[in-house]
Amino acid sequence: MDLHLVTYFVAVVDHGGITKAAQSLYISQPSLSQAIRTLERRLGVTLFDRSGRRLELTEAGRRLDGAARRILVDVDRAKSKVEAVRELRSGRVDLVTHRAFGIDPMVKMVQAFHDRFPRVTARVLAADGPTGVLAALRSGDAEIGLMDTAADRATFTALPLGTQELVLAVPPGLTGELPNPIPRADVRAIPLVIDMSDPATSAMLADLIDDEGRNVVVDCAHPTATWDLVSRGTGATLAPEIVARQQMPSTRRFRIDPPPTRDYSLVMRSGRPSPAGMAFIAVARDTVGGARTAPSHATGFDER
Repeated sequence: MDLHLVTYFVAVVDHGGITKAAQSLYISQPSLSQAIRTLERRLGVTLFDRSGRRLELTEAGRRLDGAARRILVDVDRAKSKVEAVRELRSGRVDLVTHRAFGIDPMVKMVQAFHDRFPRVTARVLAADGPTGVLAALRSGDAEIGLMDTAADRATFTALPLGTQELVLAVPPGLTGELPNPIPRADVRAIPLVIDMSDPATSAMLADLIDDEGRNVVVDCAHPTATWDLVSRGTGATLAPEIVARQQMPSTRRFRIDPPPTRDYSLVMRSGRPSPAGMAFIAVARDTVGGARTAPSHATGFDER
């Protein structure tokens, strides 16, 4: 049934006839009469007893009356829910990223989004590298991905946001007389705890590793284990400055000359994002769009 036919039927029942119902609906009486006949023809039943001066419901009409009112209530509820999402009074945005950006800049963007839209839930999924991000977008598990700009993103739409700079986080026992910034060639003599499983990261750090890879003392794919190993003095690691400062506070942070950097983008399927997705994109652009998330000496960089 067409929804407008259900609405017309209920109006006729409530007003006890075609004339008053047509007036309330702002349509002509013949149009309303034709609509009711169309509804009866589609259902294959007679809904009104027209023998008296006032239309009376038949048994079939009474059964439809209850169902029709439930339909209209459900439609009103659905409209309210959709409107709430459109106005961002509720809803959810599904995000996905891999460990390179799980803290920086994802945390900053999600916090800013929550501050602006506290009733909308941000759901953040973890993926195994850029390929995992695209797989989550392709399957519909996530609406927006955060990943390396340089990674192959196939047919997905990408919105470049900023550049992340990595610093060298060194435990106190290994710092010695290291210069700041430290030349890349000097990093090759420092024991490192890094993740070699990510091809993009490995390529970016290739000239920080000696020819035989002997300065990689631990190849670790788990960020929390890496942070703990570095804090215990096993070796140094490379991380965004904010991650090094928050997760490995006992280390000293050294900039590298020239600095290792990676650009990041928001990635989406083609088509218009959901209202919550569009809001997150706008917040992300306001928060980190075009930014270079590099360390700053003015904020206490290279402090113990």
